[in-house]
Amino acid sequence: MNRTLLIARREFAAYARTVGFWLSLLAFPLFAVLGGAVPILMKTSEPIRQVVVLEEGPQAAGLAAAVQAALQDEKASRDRLREAAAGASAAGAALDQLDGPKMTIVAPPADLAASPPGTARERLVRRHLGDEAPAQRRLDAVVLLDRTGEGPGARVWTRRASDGAVANFVGRVLKDAHRREVFRSAGIDLAVVESTQRFEPEVRTLSPNSASGGETSFRDELPGIIGLASGFLLWSLIITGASILLNSVMEEKSNKILEVLLSSASATEILTGKVLGVALLTVTVLLAWGGIGAAGLIAGLPQYAPMIGEVLLERGLIGYFALYAVGGYLMYAVLFAAIGAFCETPRDAQTLMGPIMMILVVPLLVMQMAIRTPDAPVVQVLSWVPFFTPFLMSARAPSEPPMIEIAGTMAGMFAFALLMVWIAGRAFRAGALSDVKLNWRSFAGAIGRGR
Repeated sequence: MNRTLLIARREFAAYARTVGFWLSLLAFPLFAVLGGAVPILMKTSEPIRQVVVLEEGPQAAGLAAAVQAALQDEKASRDRLREAAAGASAAGAALDQLDGPKMTIVAPPADLAASPPGTARERLVRRHLGDEAPAQRRLDAVVLLDRTGEGPGARVWTRRASDGAVANFVGRVLKDAHRREVFRSAGIDLAVVESTQRFEPEVRTLSPNSASGGETSFRDELPGIIGLASGFLLWSLIITGASILLNSVMEEKSNKILEVLLSSASATEILTGKVLGVALLTVTVLLAWGGIGAAGLIAGLPQYAPMIGEVLLERGLIGYFALYAVGGYLMYAVLFAAIGAFCETPRDAQTLMGPIMMILVVPLLVMQMAIRTPDAPVVQVLSWVPFFTPFLMSARAPSEPPMIEIAGTMAGMFAFALLMVWIAGRAFRAGALSDVKLNWRSFAGAIGRGR
């Protein structure tokens, strides 16, 4: 037992004392925040496009005014949303700015306004959009409006070929203008049409199982969100820990350190110590991520922190998460350790790692279904597959599945985990003392021989 604990301590210290471990530990929450913040920052920091709108003749009269009015209406709507969100949070205000077009209509240059429609005007458009134009007077887009027998249309010239924001906005405006013209020609009162379009029916969702006993709210959706987040978090933790164990065993095998360890400890003690040491690393990562998440939640969204704590404690989700984490980690850790005992380079491990990683993609896809329909047949059936049980049952636990499913899947998971310990122990013992390259035949043979 002492040798096992010494190996576990050595395994834990080998990673915990490195700067790279702590940097990688902080990388996940950092990139999670950046993943949500970067699109907002990119959109809000996007420069405002300088756009010129011209009508291509008398038949297009009124279209430029329609574009200008629509732009002002959208700006006014965004301002109202921003004022309403200001009292809630800065994040809400930033989110409200995502949908509006970043553009302003400016007066056309004198030569462009004076030129008649046709080739000469398009030549000037190219010049004002091109790089040869002075930066302070360079335009981002020129909209040429026209009206044919089928209705209004436009040619939108943009400085960047990939920028379709102005064209999309103009398209929506012209579609609305055409609809108003058709209604007017048919003698339909536009005020009635606009009033009908603005109407939003009041639809309330109620459930006898809601937190209030009637109308549903975010509180009722929260358990499903927490379950899905728990499943993804557990997947990340288990794969991270198992991968660390794989690389550790593989490195020691290639450096002949594993042979030295086998001279003073048994293969079982080495495997147990390594699994235990990396488990402590995984717990360290979990505590760090949980602390960072809790601090960010309390600081950024204090109104939701008590609600999330209530869900976690009330339904025993923390207990379910811990049990499924233990079973899942044990299954994958011993399997990855056994594979690492046969490998000296990452290329050697790809023989078996490829199929395993493809299997691990399945729960990622199914977990997304569990948040809305946790009792769907495919989710229920796959929850009984031991390799998928930790992730899918963590995602389903907030929906309170029948106790027979919880007990049955947990018993099956731990029984299979013990089988994996036995199989992986035999393979680890054989691989640590063998120079045979890893493949399915040698791996199966090592399990059968146990040496």
